[in-house]
Amino acid sequence: MIITIRNERAEDYTTTDQVVKSAFADMEFSDQKEHELVARIRKDSGAFIPELSLVAIHQEKEIVGHILLSKIKINQGNQSTESLALAPVSVLPEYQSKGIGRMLILEALQKAKELGYRSVVVLGHPDYYPKFGFQKASLWGIKAPFEVPDEVFMAIELREQALENVSGVVEYSRAFLE
Repeated sequence: MIITIRNERAEDYTTTDQVVKSAFADMEFSDQKEHELVARIRKDSGAFIPELSLVAIHQEKEIVGHILLSKIKINQGNQSTESLALAPVSVLPEYQSKGIGRMLILEALQKAKELGYRSVVVLGHPDYYPKFGFQKASLWGIKAPFEVPDEVFMAIELREQALENVSGVVEYSRAFLE
């Protein structure tokens, strides 16, 4: 199977939204509105980073996956640190468990690092994301702005010691709150 990863383009949006919708259609812990979140993030110029919205292409023609990293802040008192949120990563059901999500995550993390970002936060499966180096965000004193089990709220440093003196509550962009 030939899969390539490239930046999402405006003309991909309709197809990408369908991929995201299909990927979460049968997920137990989903509200089935992830595609709406993606659309809202794209419209949020303060959070959207076009270079970190990636698609997986099967045989150079069909979009089968998507990942999005967007800007967030970690706030502690009057101190604020920029970070990224990984949300969501989506793969069409018939292409899941074939390594495409892994390819998307690795490429997105690498691009984020190249663009100078220092860390990424994810709310996700505690058995999946640690494979990429994510650890409980609480290890750095980083908290979600809502109640979640400690093991599903994770962070990764893209630069060594990037979170060493960072703690506080994550502030997601308004796209997450609508």
